[in-house]
Amino acid sequence: MTDAPLFLDRKQAGEKLASVIQAQLKAMASDNTYEPIVYALPRGGIPIAVPIANSLSCPLTVLVAKKISHPGNPELAIGAVTASGEALWMQQKLFRFRPDSLWRQKAMEAAINKAKSLEADFLPYCPQVNPKGAILILVDDGIATGMTIAVAAKALSKLSPAQIWLVAPLAPPGMLSWLQEWCNSLDEQIKYRIVVLATPEPFVSVSSFYAHFPQVGTSEALEYLRTGRGV
Repeated sequence: MTDAPLFLDRKQAGEKLASVIQAQLKAMASDNTYEPIVYALPRGGIPIAVPIANSLSCPLTVLVAKKISHPGNPELAIGAVTASGEALWMQQKLFRFRPDSLWRQKAMEAAINKAKSLEADFLPYCPQVNPKGAILILVDDGIATGMTIAVAAKALSKLSPAQIWLVAPLAPPGMLSWLQEWCNSLDEQIKYRIVVLATPEPFVSVSSFYAHFPQVGTSEALEYLRTGRGV
């Protein structure tokens, strides 16, 4: 824990992001007729996303992305994948680390299965949305390696939106330029925007910049969707 946390908890961070996003949308309102849709990365992104969706009076849904773990070290992420099978590997991001294709495939399949299971828990509590031509606001509670939010953006880019916004309270200082470069490589027809409130240095971990940062359980996350704008 740092001496002076940047955020009290996820709710406060979400409220601060909501104010910034609302102001940015208002500033472009004269030439913007696109409807926003908030996509939360579960589970930690959901408490952040609820105040944003509420402030914009727009739908809240989820997009599930999971890290792909090294078989010999479950805490080591070698990539990330969505429930739909979009994948991003660490060597794509850092141009290093080339795992053997057989166990890489098994690791990816295991992560996809976890993502599909989590998605099955959440989708019954999410509204039907039409992302085509919309502004998709992708929200997480913090960016560390950037893998999960980047692969989620890749999945959203296949839905023909007008814009994709990557939104989080904080990220490492060098992360924003890589994320912008990654987004620009996905689809030149889509406009991308990154909204991050702080890029603290040194960046220890996402949790170290919150005063209160408990794990968000599935039942708690579902309750946010029930009582927020997810239904």
